[in-house]
Amino acid sequence: MIGAFALAGCLAAPPPAPTAKPQARPAGLVPPAPEGSAPSAASQALTRYYRRLENDLVAQDLMRTGGGGIDTPYTDTDLKRNFERIAFYNEYQRNGGLRPSDGRAGRLKKWRVPIRIGVEFGANVPQEHRARDRANVAKYAARLARLTGHSISVSNRDPNFTVMIMSADDGAQARTRALEIMPNFQEPNLVFFSNLPRAIQCFVIAAGYENEHEYRVALAYIRSENTALQRLACIHEELAQGLGLANDSPRARPSIFNDDEEFALLTTHDEELLRILYNPALEPGMSLEEARPIITRILAGRLGPS
Repeated sequence: MIGAFALAGCLAAPPPAPTAKPQARPAGLVPPAPEGSAPSAASQALTRYYRRLENDLVAQDLMRTGGGGIDTPYTDTDLKRNFERIAFYNEYQRNGGLRPSDGRAGRLKKWRVPIRIGVEFGANVPQEHRARDRANVAKYAARLARLTGHSISVSNRDPNFTVMIMSADDGAQARTRALEIMPNFQEPNLVFFSNLPRAIQCFVIAAGYENEHEYRVALAYIRSENTALQRLACIHEELAQGLGLANDSPRARPSIFNDDEEFALLTTHDEELLRILYNPALEPGMSLEEARPIITRILAGRLGPS
């Protein structure tokens, strides 16, 4: 897991009116951000820091981009254990910022409605980053759709999963957009958009309305100061976490849902977790006890989308 985190069910209350769409902006294309100025000293320092960080990790044979190999075998027992830990537990408290969770199993979270991913850039994001990042989001969204069998597309027309790629100089813009996308944001979470610790390179927040376990809106934030590989790693991790795999586990391998930084991109193990999550036999809101026999049957028969 790259320097990242995921929060779930963080909206304080349902929006007014039945099932109101979360976007404050009328449906339509999001206008492009105006051109920014030269990056600030703080932004330049972050760029240098993340470049050094990547170099250090790659030198240790970390940030691997393959999906695993003969050195990373895993069994169905591993998949079951890792799925339970990653899909049913949370790293942080709901609406609690970075306060650790109580360590108790929660309920299964996933999307039922089609996912429409919109990509937005801060005014200070370099133009040379934008085409690459848009293409990477589109390619990965198509892969996620194939893996899960769920409707996942990329469009800035009325998105319900927004990917914001912003620089440290775009804090005011990021905070404004976050409140437009999720008007009920709580301050412990909203502060991330304008005062993010250097150790955090990206994050995602996903929420439901009438049913907090059935996601209806998500927002991923990725620092533009990350290197190209780090931004791609953030795209892989945050979109997958925003689908419902919100936690991480030190025992998951090969996996991006692990703090050891060994893998940068979604692995074959992680693909299996997504297939399990979006098997129609697993319903949002299920407890771990309800889901366990179903997970066992899915693994035994490899049912569902493939």
